[in-house]
Amino acid sequence: MHSSEEKLSAFCRVVEVLDTLRQRCPWDAKQTNESLRPNTVEEVYELADALISEDTPNIKKELGDVLLHVLFYSKIASEKNQFDIADVCNSLADKLIFRHPHIYGNVKADSPEEVLQNWEEIKLKEKGGNKTVLAGVPAALPALIKANRIQEKAANVGFDWEEPHQVWDKLKEEICEVEQEMASGNASDLEAEFGDLLFAVVNAARLYGVNPENALEHTNRKFISRFNYLERKAHEQGVALRDMSLSQMDEIWNEAKALERSQNNFD
Repeated sequence: MHSSEEKLSAFCRVVEVLDTLRQRCPWDAKQTNESLRPNTVEEVYELADALISEDTPNIKKELGDVLLHVLFYSKIASEKNQFDIADVCNSLADKLIFRHPHIYGNVKADSPEEVLQNWEEIKLKEKGGNKTVLAGVPAALPALIKANRIQEKAANVGFDWEEPHQVWDKLKEEICEVEQEMASGNASDLEAEFGDLLFAVVNAARLYGVNPENALEHTNRKFISRFNYLERKAHEQGVALRDMSLSQMDEIWNEAKALERSQNNFD
C-alpha cells in the first residue's frame, strides 16, 4: 500500500489533470452541474454493482469515476467562487470529527449501535432542532433502500422492536391483511397492504442484520443465472420455453440449483 505522501501526491496529480482538461478539452470545458448529474447517478450505480459483485478491479475503477465527479463539481464551483475541493475536504473532516465525540471528545460509545444513536442525535443538533428525524432521508431514494433508511433512523432514536423476534407477528399480521384485501377485490387497498407487507419484510431483514437491497439483488442475480440456464437448455433441446410444461421447466431449474451448489462447494 502507498504511504501518506504518495496518496497526497496522487490526489494532487488527478486534481491537476482535471484542471488541465477543464482548460484545454472542449468536452470537459462545457460540462455543468446539470450535464454531469445523470452521469453521476450512473457511476454510483456502477460502483454499487461492482461492490455487490466483489469485483475488486472494477471497484477501483468505479471509485475513480465517482471521485472524478466529486472533483468536477468542486472545480465548477471554484470557477464561480463558491468553494473548491479543499473546502469540500475540510468540511467533511470537520463533520466527521464533530460526529465522532467518542473518538475526539469525551462521549462514551462502545458499540456500533451506540455510535449510530449518537450520530442521529448530533445531526439533529447540527440542524438546530428544526428538522425531523426522517428529514434527512432523500426523497429520490429507491423505495426499498428508503424503507430501510427510514427504519434505521427511527430505530436510532429508540422507535424499534424490543426483540427482533417480535417482528414476525407483525409480518404474519400483514400477510393476513393482504389475503383479506385479495378476497375483497379492492385494488387500491390491496396495493396499500402489499406496501405494508414489503415494509415489514424490510424491517425483519434489518433486525436480523441483513441489508434488504443487497439480499434482493443477490436473489435477482441468482434468478437470472438459473433462468438463463433454463433458456439455454431449452434451446439445446430445440424447444421454446412457452411450449414446455411447468414440470419440465422445474426439472431444468432444479438442475441449475444443483449445479450452483456443486460449484459453490468446489469454490
